[in-house]
Amino acid sequence: MSVVDNGPNPNAFDIETETVENTNYRTVAWTGKYLQVTLMSIPVGESIGLEAHPETDQFLRLDKGTGKCVMGPAEDDLNFEQEVSDGWSVQVPAGTWHDIVNTGDEPMQVYAVYAPTHHAVGVVQATADDAEADEEAGRDEPPTWSVQPGSGASDQHA
Repeated sequence: MSVVDNGPNPNAFDIETETVENTNYRTVAWTGKYLQVTLMSIPVGESIGLEAHPETDQFLRLDKGTGKCVMGPAEDDLNFEQEVSDGWSVQVPAGTWHDIVNTGDEPMQVYAVYAPTHHAVGVVQATADDAEADEEAGRDEPPTWSVQPGSGASDQHA
């Protein structure tokens, strides 16, 4: 990979190539004051992880693989379901429970754009377990120079 998160400085990279070549669960590709770009690789049979971001809109795009997107108002009320594959985008409104499950036979390659910034600058997490451990240990916090929502509502994970 050649992408380097240079913080809130101008940046440009081939997002499709970097997304397809990313083998990590999460790689933060660029962090701005108001939004962030991450690359994700989801193994066969696994998922992004059921979660809700109370004050974060999210845009995801599949660049490789096949999956099933679910969303809804509660973790036990996922009333939206859509099969997705290469080229599909998913828009997640703030506060919506959501997940994308890899239903294919190869890793699912995704990029995500969060607004506001969600993760530490340049963080690379090889697996979902690594991401969870970083979050629990406080190693995956947005930078202090990023603009965060005011209410302090925490993300929710199933």
